[in-house]
Amino acid sequence: MITLNGAFENDQDLERLVERVFLKAIDLLGGLSKLSEFRTLTWLPSLARASYVVVLKEEYIKPEEEIAAKVGLTKNTVKNILRADPTLAMEKIKKLEELTKEESKEMKVHTAGGIAKLAYKFVKDGQDAQSLVHYCSLIAQDIVRDLDVPWAYLVLKNTKGIKYPITDGNVLQEKLKNVKIKNMHIEEIVKLIHYPIKTPAALIHEIKQAIHD
Repeated sequence: MITLNGAFENDQDLERLVERVFLKAIDLLGGLSKLSEFRTLTWLPSLARASYVVVLKEEYIKPEEEIAAKVGLTKNTVKNILRADPTLAMEKIKKLEELTKEESKEMKVHTAGGIAKLAYKFVKDGQDAQSLVHYCSLIAQDIVRDLDVPWAYLVLKNTKGIKYPITDGNVLQEKLKNVKIKNMHIEEIVKLIHYPIKTPAALIHEIKQAIHD
């Protein structure tokens, strides 16, 4: 778990959001396997700090001086993170193969800030890291199986690996074509669902609403 020294240490909402942003940032970089391939795992602390800075500013509207004190950075470093251009950061990331050994050792402040800002935007739009979505799906499967909700378990099992957010019913029809829920065909159900669907839990909720309407 990522932790922050100071008054925010026990703020679970902050911690959860920072972790989601941090995981999405790793996702944007190609995942841990990609970072390991290019020996850039040393970038992770920079990404974690940048994730904190962005969340504290965008979500909690904290001033730069306070953010610097909480995260353990200088005010100028915080400013550079917040001024970073996500587009330029992603352009640099696309050129990982071209980095020299020295360049790959340390992630520049602007790059970390740009990736964290982009990751925050994706998370707020409901596009969490696929590794986190997959983990949540596995947990949800265990819960609905224990609660004896067979159709929900089948839905989660058959939609394993699906990309969230789901924006239309076509992908659901393909994944669930052999699943019948409460005597309703999936073709009927997907027409009653509200899109986009951002998480596995939201998918179960939408189907539940559809079959009870």
